[in-house]
Amino acid sequence: MNENRSIFALDGITGMLIATALLLGILVFLSVNAMSVAHANAENFYQIKDEKSIKRISTDNYKHVVTVNVK
Repeated sequence: MNENRSIFALDGITGMLIATALLLGILVFLSVNAMSVAHANAENFYQIKDEKSIKRISTDNYKHVVTVNVK
C-alpha cells in the first residue's frame, strides 16, 4: 500500500485552495473588466437618424445609429 500520503500535497487541501484562489482571481479580473466596459459604454450616447427608412430585415441598419459625444 501507498503509505506516503500527505494532506498538504497538491492533490489535497493545498491543491484545492490553489484552484479556488485561481478561480476567484479570474472571477475578480473578469468582473472588474466587465464593470469598466459597462461604465465606458454608459457614457456613450447614440442617436437614431432617419428612422423612417429603417427596414425590418437589412444589413444596413447599423448606418442609422450615430454616436453622440457628450464630453
